[in-house]
Amino acid sequence: MARFQRSRMVLLTLVLLLGCQGSAQADASMTLQVTSSDSGSGTLELSLEELDAMDQVTFRTTTLWTDGVVTFSGVPLADILANAGVQGTAVEMRALNDYQVEMPLSVLEESAPLVATRMNGEQMSVRDKGPYWIVFPYDKSEKYQTETTYSYSIWQLARLRVID
Repeated sequence: MARFQRSRMVLLTLVLLLGCQGSAQADASMTLQVTSSDSGSGTLELSLEELDAMDQVTFRTTTLWTDGVVTFSGVPLADILANAGVQGTAVEMRALNDYQVEMPLSVLEESAPLVATRMNGEQMSVRDKGPYWIVFPYDKSEKYQTETTYSYSIWQLARLRVID
């Protein structure tokens, strides 16, 4: 009986490990959709590979949602919108769970916020706020430590829509 339980435990462990690998691959294949409220422009879908090919920014900061200092890397949101050729006054950001927040484009800076693709050098799974997360260098300035800025810090980011 003990031998049967051990075999069953080994099989269950293998199934769980294979399931985790599959979900990590699914997260990596998720695209970030970029559109404009202008009906003439289509939807740009950026894969992780395409985001990785863009100029990267890295910074270290603490957040309200993580423990200790974390290193984030990814692409500045301003660069993504510029490369998509979309214009407007605000960007509507939507998460996989349909959480949505609207941020004025006047908030954008050269390297903040960041569409983070990695946390501490690792791709983020959907379970761990990925695959994409809007982050600011919160420790750099008090201007990033406001309820408004925290509300813009959307994780599990799936879609960006620029609006007038």
